Amino acid sequence: MANGRPRLSVFRSSKQIYAQIIDDAQGHTLASASSLEKDLREKLKTGADTAAAAEIGKLVAERAKAAGVTKVVFDRSGYIYHGRVKALADAAREGGLEF
Repeated sequence: MANGRPRLSVFRSSKQIYAQIIDDAQGHTLASASSLEKDLREKLKTGADTAAAAEIGKLVAERAKAAGVTKVVFDRSGYIYHGRVKALADAAREGGLEF
């Protein structure tokens, strides 16, 4: 954890996008969301666009707040801050996460 904050880690594949909030000190995942979840798959056209990334960002922010997390460190996992990664980050900020 950087500065005592959990890490919002993003993974994107060619077809899906995943986000999880990880407490590195204890090695636990506090909240997660992915475009593979059943209710999201029905709602989204595909898991590989910015609309899907924005939905995942909102959902992970919602779940983080429920777990009592408001401040995180953004880990883009080496991906360029652009497109789907940026859409997820923007939606997570709108959802109430600070980074």
